[in-house]
Amino acid sequence: MADVPANEDRPSGPDGLPVLGNQLAFLRDPYGFMTETAREYGDIAHWEDPTGPVYQLNHPDYIEQVLVQNNENYVKGDRFQHILRPITGNGILNSEGAVWRRNRHLIQPAFRPDRIQEYASMMTDFTGEALEDWTDGETRLVHEDMMEVTLRIVARALFGADVDDHVDTVGAALEEFMAATENLPHLILPAGIPTPARRRIERAREDLDEVVYGLIEQRKRNPTDQDVISKLLEGDGNSDDPAKTAMAPDQIRDEVVTLLLAGHETTALALTLTFYLLSKNPQAEQRLVDELEEVLDGETPTMEDLSKLTYTEKVVKESMRLYPPVPGIVREPVKPDIIGGYEIPPGATVRMHQWVVHRDPRWYDDPLAFRPARWTDEMESELPKLAYFPFAAGPRRCIGDRFAMLEARLLLATIYQNYHLELVPGTGLDLRATITARPKEEIPMTVYER
Repeated sequence: MADVPANEDRPSGPDGLPVLGNQLAFLRDPYGFMTETAREYGDIAHWEDPTGPVYQLNHPDYIEQVLVQNNENYVKGDRFQHILRPITGNGILNSEGAVWRRNRHLIQPAFRPDRIQEYASMMTDFTGEALEDWTDGETRLVHEDMMEVTLRIVARALFGADVDDHVDTVGAALEEFMAATENLPHLILPAGIPTPARRRIERAREDLDEVVYGLIEQRKRNPTDQDVISKLLEGDGNSDDPAKTAMAPDQIRDEVVTLLLAGHETTALALTLTFYLLSKNPQAEQRLVDELEEVLDGETPTMEDLSKLTYTEKVVKESMRLYPPVPGIVREPVKPDIIGGYEIPPGATVRMHQWVVHRDPRWYDDPLAFRPARWTDEMESELPKLAYFPFAAGPRRCIGDRFAMLEARLLLATIYQNYHLELVPGTGLDLRATITARPKEEIPMTVYER
């Protein structure tokens, strides 16, 4: 790949093909492309793709400038909207400005610390029910298992609803959507042009909407004081306070879809990839099991136990370092910004990859090794602020970060209390690099009772 030389206006970076730029190279090997770009061109790199100039930021300080210090100058941008809007609409993941602030304000109470504590027993209960279907010595498709249990948890916790009859529908819709995000015509053609991938997304959306509007109708008939949908349905429609203004049905749909999909996808991925890593590192698994036996003594883990399950937390953090469920973030500046001495023009795409920064040897000793014990207080105090950002940062930091960390630790503890998981020989790991780092193929594991 030829180089784009640096000049006074832009940093150096990889050259690409006419029209397509580096889009095809990225789709062919996304993790290799982003890693090699950082290795070869340093803390900031530039290239072109069909949407215009792209700047890849590889230093925590530059990323902090975009996500935290100068966050008001950045929006999710056209590239992000082009990918997400067909399925999530204008939910809080991709909305901007007053709409985003208002809806986040309405949703935020569901993620307060006092509410999150209430979810703990629900999480372990659903996990226990899932484990009742496991049989000693059988082979399970663990990502599928985790997607189901985390979907049930998020639906009950946030919406007060059961989705047991709709697990397959939601899973199929999400799979169809994720596959389309790797489709080159879908990524580069104008939104109005029909393609096979877009038709599949439309069908997936129709199936998903049937489930979601059903959940909304349930809450209209039986509102509660706690669930998110009831909060979104509140409002008299005439208030000057945006937080008290009735929300349009389509906007409620967008928020519910966003929370339903994002609220279970990332945790399911984090757990699946943690299982994979533990199966490859038996000493780490044994240390985890020893801690669970010492702290829990056979009892179901509770919220109160988590402060003592320190190695369990380190396992989750180290897993999300090596395999961040969201491998990258994009932003677009609305006004020019100066990063690393270069002007970033409005409308450019700014890419920031957790995958790259989390594996940078400047911040992590032996960065490709799975070493949960590295997460000491001293080590964390020496890390640059955004050398670790699995949940992003700044005002747009993931609203459900505490929920996800609670869920990941409790589910991991519950499962490894009861089972040892072994990777089926010959199983590889090939991840997509779109919105999430989702396995392209299932990860079969044989489960053994302890």
